[in-house]
Amino acid sequence: MENILLIINIILAAILVILILFQKSEGGALGIGISQDNFMFSRSAGNFLTKATAIVATLFIICSLGLTILSRGELTPTMSVIDKIEENTDDAPKIPENKN
Repeated sequence: MENILLIINIILAAILVILILFQKSEGGALGIGISQDNFMFSRSAGNFLTKATAIVATLFIICSLGLTILSRGELTPTMSVIDKIEENTDDAPKIPENKN
């Protein structure tokens, strides 16, 4: 199940990148030279791409959360780093005191 979700997550990530790259930039100097007619026709395509991007992004987040939940069961409980340091200091040899 985890492998299937991982493959789906990778595919969704690739689709999300492609959808974002296809979207038209709405600001800056990249829009110079575009007439008003082209702007009106490109609005519907932008609307579709925006909705598709939102849907794919939502599916990507859900799939990522599912992968996280599935992988949590495989984790083994560990000790705190502070507990490990305390254990290591108990095993360390003692420095002899100077009795001069």
